[in-house]
Order: sequence, then structure tokens, then C-alpha cells
Amino acid sequence: MHIAILTFEGFNELDSLIALGILNRIKKPDWRVSIATPHARVKSMNGVVIEGQIALHEANAADAVIVGSGMLTRNVVADQTLMAQMQFDPSRQLLGAQCSGTLVLAKLGLLNGVPACTDLTTKPWVEEAGVDVLNQPFVARGNVATAGGCLASQYLAAWVIARFEGVDAAASAMHYVAPVGEKEEYVARAMRNITPFLQETSAAI
Repeated sequence: MHIAILTFEGFNELDSLIALGILNRIKKPDWRVSIATPHARVKSMNGVVIEGQIALHEANAADAVIVGSGMLTRNVVADQTLMAQMQFDPSRQLLGAQCSGTLVLAKLGLLNGVPACTDLTTKPWVEEAGVDVLNQPFVARGNVATAGGCLASQYLAAWVIARFEGVDAAASAMHYVAPVGEKEEYVARAMRNITPFLQETSAAI
């Protein structure tokens, strides 16, 4: 199982790296999580430079893709060469987007008729793209999920784990990263946010 986290220039560390950390709680030989970047190195909104593990176009073959956010996302969606590299298909992939990453999915035409979550700054741009924005941290419909607010990246990661490995595996991953003394509270909140959409998926199958 390969999960790619799209990480662009000006990326938000909380989006890409929290998801990376939680997803890597699954310790299985066939489980791989990669940071996908358009260039060999990208710099975050706070000046942190990381090296990509795979090229952006390689995410097209991943089993799941999470589109991270950042301060330059509008530049990303305006770059047709960059956008053309992203050929995602929700019929064969799980697709998730975090904050301004939702704008990327919207511009790719992957949110048609589907309400979404995003951060408050990105909300008007997503609405301009013809997508209704919900006032909640997480939503999923079928194989497409979106989250709003940096720390909602935990819900995207938990959703991906739950879809591939089950609810118990998602709860276990969340339990590991949650603060000591608050673990049950954190796990319960995460499960409360994603479980209704897992049930919806099961009902649709």
C-alpha cells in the first residue's frame, strides 16, 4: 500500500508532516508513505527545506494521495504544467486534501457536486471554484476526503488508515501520537469525526 503526500513549495509543515508521522505508525512490509514534490527540494512557509521522496507524477500510481497545503497553493493551481502532472482517479485511489490542498482537488475537477472542508483563508477561493464549504473539520464522500484546519490532518491520516487497515488500526495510531493523559479523549474525537463517513462508504458498497 503506497500513500503519497503532495508537498509543494511554501508547504505547511503541520499538514504534510503530521500526516506522515501518523501514517507511518502502520508497520507492515507493504506499507509505504512518501512525500511527493514537484522539485527535488521544497521549502516550507517557515523556511524548513525537505527533500522529496518521489516525484509529483509518481503519486498518480499511489493507492492514496493526500494533497497538503501551503502559502503558495494559488500559484500551484495557476501553473498548468504542474497541474497536468496530477492525474488522479477516485475510482482506484483514496484522495484527501488538507486546507488549501482542497483548492487543488477543486481545480482538478475532483470535487464536482461534493461539499468540502478547508481553512478559513482558502474558503472563498474554493467557493469561487464552485464547491460548497462546510463548517466542520473533516468530510468524506466515497473515496474523496477533505479537512480544514492544520491539526485536522490527523483526521485525514486516520481515515486513510481506517479505509485500508480498519478502525482498530486507526485508533491505535492515534493513541500512539496523542498526548499522555488525554489519549482516550483524542482517540474518541478522531473516531467521532471519521466513523460516520466510514459507515457511509460501507453502506454504498
